[in-house]
Amino acid sequence: MAKSLDWSAAARAVKAFTDTWQAEAPGGAVIGFDVNGIRFAQAGGLENLATRTPFTCRSVVRYASVTKHAFSAMVLSHPDEIGLDDPLGRHLPELLEPLASVTVGQALDMSGGLPDTRECLTLLGLSVFTETRAPALFDYLCRQTRLNYPAGTEISYSNTGYRLVEAALARKGLFFRPFIREAGWQASAILDAPEGWNDPVDGLMPGYWHDGTSWQLSAAGLHISASGSMTGSAESLMNWLRALMTGQGRFAGLLERLSQPRRLADGRITGYGLGLRQTWLGDRSLIGHGGSHPGYKTYFLLDPEEGTGFVIVSNREDTNGYKIALEAMAGLNGLPLPVASTALADGLYVTEREPWWIEVKGSTVTWLDADESVYEDADGWASSRSASSPMRLRMEGAAIVGEVGHVPRRFLPADATASASDLSGRWENEEGACFDIEEGAVIMGIGPVRQRMPLRPLGQGRFLFTLRDGPWTKRVCLHRLGDGHVELVLSRARMIEYRRRR
Repeated sequence: MAKSLDWSAAARAVKAFTDTWQAEAPGGAVIGFDVNGIRFAQAGGLENLATRTPFTCRSVVRYASVTKHAFSAMVLSHPDEIGLDDPLGRHLPELLEPLASVTVGQALDMSGGLPDTRECLTLLGLSVFTETRAPALFDYLCRQTRLNYPAGTEISYSNTGYRLVEAALARKGLFFRPFIREAGWQASAILDAPEGWNDPVDGLMPGYWHDGTSWQLSAAGLHISASGSMTGSAESLMNWLRALMTGQGRFAGLLERLSQPRRLADGRITGYGLGLRQTWLGDRSLIGHGGSHPGYKTYFLLDPEEGTGFVIVSNREDTNGYKIALEAMAGLNGLPLPVASTALADGLYVTEREPWWIEVKGSTVTWLDADESVYEDADGWASSRSASSPMRLRMEGAAIVGEVGHVPRRFLPADATASASDLSGRWENEEGACFDIEEGAVIMGIGPVRQRMPLRPLGQGRFLFTLRDGPWTKRVCLHRLGDGHVELVLSRARMIEYRRRR
């Protein structure tokens, strides 16, 4: 007997979100669909604040990291040119160790430890608006000699693996933009993949972020790469995903291969495949992925067993596509939502020696500046239920213990009494970046963009400071490595070093 699916309940769950996209503000669209087509579609807000045109299911936006599985499909379609077990250095001999030994599969499945290029630039003092080009970025990566962690030992999100594998394919005359245009056409989906923010794209709508007073046009200077370059509408993304689920022609078996579980070096299954991540709702295993560029948010969630899915696209920074998709899928299947956990005591915590810190506020755990919601798990545990940012934690006295990124960790309350007085001076990076520390604050930038950022002590030579950059607010950990030697640490880049000028 076929399972009963309640599309009306799913539509009601979605409407609670789309109703908040006001008629005078940026908006988005949500489509609920199965293998036969659209079951319902809702949209709200505007696709363009200048023309005041309403957002529709055909409004074109940036998909951002939803691109990743599509690029991985390109990689899988050329096994004669590149293999998942190939070390990156085989195809990009300029890479230094240990980056050269990271495999193509690890570069794509978030276990490679490759530092995220954009976060590296942030730690060098370059704004999200600073324009950068692919050749210079590749040269920069070829000078790096540190990973965030040994390849295959952890899961932590990074875009750099996709950038490097794209560069390897380009040397073989294989380019993502023509691939996705042709593949999209075969899926009845109008898709594109510009490499630069300012490249013209047919029908592309502007993105927006709110500065606390008004909506601002978004922008970004980073060469986008195949980690997040795709553009299209909600309808096009739905048609692409339907083609993957039906698996006909060139799409035969592709979704299964992309979502096949990947493993760490010790054999543990991670839940993150090739640009797709596993999500659990009750006892149902779902697959999906999100995307975020300044001013754009995208998400999709699929139930391949039932042949159903949801697509969310928007041109506003504050959209939580994961929440919309999960609540819609719960309504469709009559399943309860996971319960937010408050089992962890609020506060700022840090490991005994390393620059690893978390902050707990209610059911949100911030790990190295990356926020994750946590949910009730058995026996007092709190779990992020996220394959790309896995956490499973519980209280042990005043400490928090468990795993983050599949690595055992123990966090203790931070020591807020330490002084930064012995860190005063000018600090320089071999790339030419510098900052000053004066009177317990980091001073970074030049002229009107110069920021003074107070240092918040964590203990044992570790401090936090808050860096603001347009739509982004980043909390950076400054970690003392030795006399006259520090590193700056963010979630996706943990290896930028500075030395005090003598």
